[in-house]
Amino acid sequence: MLALIGHPVGHSLSPAMHNASFVADDLDYVYVCLDIEPAELPTAVRGLKALRLRGFNVTMPHKRAMIPLVDELDEEARVSGAVNTVVVEASRLRGFNTDGGGMVMACQEAGIELAGKSILLLGAGGTAAAIAVAFGKAGIGELHIANRNVERAARLRDKLHSTGIRGLAIRPLNALPDAEIVINTTPLGMKKDDPMPVSPDYVREGKAFCDAVYRPGTNTPLVRLARERNVPVVAGDRMLLYQGVLAQKLWTGREPNVRAMDQAIS
Repeated sequence: MLALIGHPVGHSLSPAMHNASFVADDLDYVYVCLDIEPAELPTAVRGLKALRLRGFNVTMPHKRAMIPLVDELDEEARVSGAVNTVVVEASRLRGFNTDGGGMVMACQEAGIELAGKSILLLGAGGTAAAIAVAFGKAGIGELHIANRNVERAARLRDKLHSTGIRGLAIRPLNALPDAEIVINTTPLGMKKDDPMPVSPDYVREGKAFCDAVYRPGTNTPLVRLARERNVPVVAGDRMLLYQGVLAQKLWTGREPNVRAMDQAIS
């Protein structure tokens, strides 16, 4: 058995995505949603461990609160301060963050080359940190961090120094660098009337864009504009897919049925 824990969780597409893969490959797993109140998280985690689940996903508002509840963290989870995947191994809980790796795989799918490129990261939260670590492993050339809260951006920059990423810099939102790849990890685009995270003039030939925001049934304004202008772009549903692929591989030890997972969320 596998699960997603969060509050709320009823809207999640994760059960459909994972169960489609299990059914397609005739695997003896089932994935369910568990709505856990924040105050109940430590007790719930102990219960999941006692029930000998193979693992579980973690969504808001529990990603940061999971950090002290696991026995081991991968680099993305440690630097981001957020866990989205847990593997249960005997008496130990191993915490991972697959968001960054999911975005790297989504870029590969879209033909966006990361090695040696200049990256502009919009936002400085847990998702931004996980993506930065994964992009660093992919060999990016330099990373510019732009965030409304400059102190938060500075804290992320300082954390990333330990990962060996080169060319780390903080940039003001009103003077963005001419980066080759732009990643939006801010909430802008989640709501219907949200403004663009960058000026429309910034979305032009010679750049590529990645949006971590996922809106079921539609695309964010950033994704729509990039597609209208034939600019390479990765939409949030692709990161959702591939972070799930990585999580399932951690649980099962085998390659997931990506086609079935993709069809389940399309």
